[in-house]
Amino acid sequence: MIRLPALPLLLAAGTPALAAGSYQNTVALDRAVAAFTGHGIGEEGGARSTVDARLKLAACPTLALAWRNDAHDAVVVSCTGPQWRVFVPVRSATPPPAVRPALAAAAPVRAEPVIRRGDPVTIEAGAASFSITREGVAMADAAPGARFLVRVDAAKAPVQAVAVESGRATLPGW
Repeated sequence: MIRLPALPLLLAAGTPALAAGSYQNTVALDRAVAAFTGHGIGEEGGARSTVDARLKLAACPTLALAWRNDAHDAVVVSCTGPQWRVFVPVRSATPPPAVRPALAAAAPVRAEPVIRRGDPVTIEAGAASFSITREGVAMADAAPGARFLVRVDAAKAPVQAVAVESGRATLPGW
């Protein structure tokens, strides 16, 4: 017969997750990312490196993995209960294009802003199956592709956005 005071000690000794403080195993995250990408850590198309073992993420019963964007430059590993997510950079199969020496010496060309401070802006984010929009006011000038702040609610902090065209922006990473 097992006495009640010994039960917690047996449970903690028999369950590594309980003994470790119920943290997510980062080695399991590495394996999940490798299975998702089809490539090992350090390989082209695989994670650049292992997930930092110092992370103290709450243990997750079911992981969700998705590409961060169409460029497949990072895998988003997320958990809905408890809620957390980690971005794992992926080693690109194509190196960034080299800068030609003649262009490197030329003065940088400044693009004309398509959004001006005070302009009404529609911020968009989404994928093929959904889309979310939010109206706001630009807090700075921005050329296409440039980041700027948008005030969407007077009571909350401004949101960072990326200029697309006049009156239109997207959230970084979308």
